[in-house]
Amino acid sequence: MKTRTLGTNGFEIGEVGLGCWQLGGTEFGPLDEETGHQILSAAKSYGTSFFDTANVYGSGRSESIIGKFLQKQGDGITVASKTGREVYPDGYSEENLRKSILETNEKLGVDCLDLLQLHCVPHSVLQEESIFDWLRALKEEGLIRHFGASVESVEEGLTCLKHEDLLSLQVIFNPFRQKLIQELFPRAAEQGVGIIVRLPLASGLLSGKFDAETTFGEKDHRNFNRDGACFNVGETFAGLPFEKGVELVNQLRPLVPANMTMAQMSQRWILDFEAVSVIITGASSPEQVQENAAVSSLAPLSEELHHTLRQFYLGNVHEHIRGPY
Repeated sequence: MKTRTLGTNGFEIGEVGLGCWQLGGTEFGPLDEETGHQILSAAKSYGTSFFDTANVYGSGRSESIIGKFLQKQGDGITVASKTGREVYPDGYSEENLRKSILETNEKLGVDCLDLLQLHCVPHSVLQEESIFDWLRALKEEGLIRHFGASVESVEEGLTCLKHEDLLSLQVIFNPFRQKLIQELFPRAAEQGVGIIVRLPLASGLLSGKFDAETTFGEKDHRNFNRDGACFNVGETFAGLPFEKGVELVNQLRPLVPANMTMAQMSQRWILDFEAVSVIITGASSPEQVQENAAVSSLAPLSEELHHTLRQFYLGNVHEHIRGPY
């Protein structure tokens, strides 16, 4: 797998990472621990060296599964976790942040976390700036190597970029979410801040495997958060109403190159942007891990296809996106 650098002073990592929300066994439905280890092992074998998790994924279960994996196969793996959602909306304090990282490091079995990211904390908290000083204190203490932020909107991302020691920004970006191209990506590249892309397949919409009759489990966020009932609607289907998303996917099918699946086209499109450091695609099986990792070896999409996908977003998609953007 090809590698990229996460931020100017960051890590050399495989450009296709692994999103580990599903290892929590909750918001994507049940997933047993044995399958979780198979997914992690397959990811490493195919060149994936960046795992992204969070302390709220399965109330720490995702971190714990990764921690057990690291004990046996942890060499060459960079781990990023996130904190902040557990105290949303107003429990942000230096004490809580330190407690959180100590718990994360214990679950992962490490003394120092590679990357700690703020987990979509309110914009007002980012603007107040104290939370970044708390992160710096954790870094000086040796509990984290670097810090970054996972954000919901361009505005939040630009606020975070005011801090020169920020290593990375994690953002929602895919052919259905293109707003970031114009201002956020150039600014991040100028400052040497790495871009971590989540939801590269829009919660599976861009896998091309869903239709209007597709249903999801009761505990799957693609069922209970379709309209933002539990958290930002943008985290589910990239903010598109499910039925509209399926309609748009069907319109995209004729554009998929003959040598790719729709999922691979979508991920290849993302990797064609130099500002992007890594995509963190989720996987519920080793087979999905293999398909995603193969994207790194595919040739870039043509300029004509890029232009077509841009015009498709502007003319067909943008107006239907909901949530902070």
